Amino acid sequence: MTTTLTTRRRPTAPAPHNSPAPRPSRSRPDTMAVWSFVLGLLGLLIFNLVLGPIALTLATLALTRGTTRKGRATLGLALGAADLIVIATLMATDHTISWAATT
Repeated sequence: MTTTLTTRRRPTAPAPHNSPAPRPSRSRPDTMAVWSFVLGLLGLLIFNLVLGPIALTLATLALTRGTTRKGRATLGLALGAADLIVIATLMATDHTISWAATT
């Protein structure tokens, strides 16, 4: 005589059809750190006067809110400062707010 063990599974509730798709778990300070780096890097090429302060602000906020990407936020902080230094140097030499890559 053989006996078989059967286990009973509890029925699970189906997921609602209108539930949003799962989002990747990226925190807001991490996103700010990445954007500060990107905008600081882009600011070296165009719109120094606008993108530099935005990169500085985002990097500072990311660092104060405890980002896990501290290196990226620090680079964004340095690049944002470099944006402003570049535009200040070019303004001092050309006496204008704009600059061109050609001489």
